[in-house]
Amino acid sequence: MAKAIMIQGTMSNAGKSLVAAGLCRIFKQDGYKVAPFKAQNMALNSFITREGLEMGRAQVTQAEAAGVEPSVLMNPILLKPTNDTSSQVIVNGEVMDNLSAADYYKRKRDLVAAVKDSYDKLAAEHDIIVLEGAGSPAEINLKENDIVNMYMAKLAKAPVLLVGDIDRGGVFASIVGTMQLFEPEERELVKGILINKFRGDRSILQLGLDQLSEIIQKPIAGVIPYMHLDIDDEDSLTERFTRKGEAGLVDLAVIRVPRISNFTDFNVLESMPGVTVRYVDSAAALGDPDLILLPGTKNTMADLLWMRQNGLESCIHKHAAAGKPVFGICGGYQMLGRVLKDPHGVEHGGEMAGIGLLPSVTVFEEEKTRTRVTGTFRGVEGIFSGLSGIDFEGYEIHMGTSSLEEGNVLADIAEDGAPAKADGLNSGNVYGSYVHGIFDREEVAKSIISALLRAKGLSDEDVVSTDMAAYKEQQYDLLADGIRRNMDMDLLYRIVEQGA
Repeated sequence: MAKAIMIQGTMSNAGKSLVAAGLCRIFKQDGYKVAPFKAQNMALNSFITREGLEMGRAQVTQAEAAGVEPSVLMNPILLKPTNDTSSQVIVNGEVMDNLSAADYYKRKRDLVAAVKDSYDKLAAEHDIIVLEGAGSPAEINLKENDIVNMYMAKLAKAPVLLVGDIDRGGVFASIVGTMQLFEPEERELVKGILINKFRGDRSILQLGLDQLSEIIQKPIAGVIPYMHLDIDDEDSLTERFTRKGEAGLVDLAVIRVPRISNFTDFNVLESMPGVTVRYVDSAAALGDPDLILLPGTKNTMADLLWMRQNGLESCIHKHAAAGKPVFGICGGYQMLGRVLKDPHGVEHGGEMAGIGLLPSVTVFEEEKTRTRVTGTFRGVEGIFSGLSGIDFEGYEIHMGTSSLEEGNVLADIAEDGAPAKADGLNSGNVYGSYVHGIFDREEVAKSIISALLRAKGLSDEDVVSTDMAAYKEQQYDLLADGIRRNMDMDLLYRIVEQGA
């Protein structure tokens, strides 16, 4: 069985996911076969494996850093919030049920067998497993039904590194408080402390580190600096939504709907020089972008109502009427149609008018579509006609089907070994597709940005697209290097070797 190490944090957004990804990369670089594991993840950014199963993207990022194929074994339970009190519960990559928070907590321990089975299978095939906890492990009101923090550490016999975020302040108190709330056997599992997101001179911090170590009787494993890297983070806590920078030559506005999902679709565009990607949640913030992007959502109808009430739908109509492009992905594509029907109450229930910019009717069904696809753009019309004939690949995750009886079909897509089928629609400068990742190919992203530059009378000769696979590899290496230089690597390997 594999050796194990677990990353827990004193709070949400302490940096657990990135530290775990960095350790996955380090162990890979050092010649080990490593895999990530998180028993339960709550996220709206998800991914479809080659087997057609759904998992959280945080563990996909960690798997990429580890150089291994993403597997639902790495994330056996995924919770996708449908509203403020309920979630779709996905177990081993398939939808189990939609449950309220209270109902889920009653049934959590019933899922321990699935968690243990997934972990054991991973551990049998790898040298090291890097486990990640969720939120804070010291939430005393939730500990009774815990399956993702200290319960998982005990199950996996995994030593724990406790991560504190110094950037927010109060890091010493949060670490001491967390340790105080642990049971004695839980405190024993903690083998080291990581201070994360540090800015400044470490020598000024040293006195506090020495006192902290003396108070809690645990060694300081490292002080990790605040690293400006472009690596997918937890969707609910991402800084992409509030990031501000200089305006680029091309201005892209993503509508930040309340239940936004899989906004990683736009990362490739954000990485291109001269391109600004803004996430906007009000009509006042929209401005006059070159392209409006409608993202995926876990509740298409509810989020469309939100847009209708706050004026963003009207802004989209004005933008399209001016001949400027709109592109919807998955739920965003569904919104752009004429009618949305939910006869089974899958999302919102009932029937409502769509934005009406594409000639489609969407019906929400009880079975979820989950598949990886390859595709080719057809004879595309409008500003993005240069996409015609370009290949792409990606994946579908959705509960509805959209009619394609009329209008210009955007693309042909196919699953492995299956005949091609139509996907998406194009009407003038309005476009929609179900395929997540449709922009990721260099040729696709470059064609879109070039078209937007030409529409503004600017040269597209210097457009630089990004090879996302190579770009990600570079970012993972930079992450690993930053952790190596600021962590006690001898202590890390002693902790791994000695175990819990």
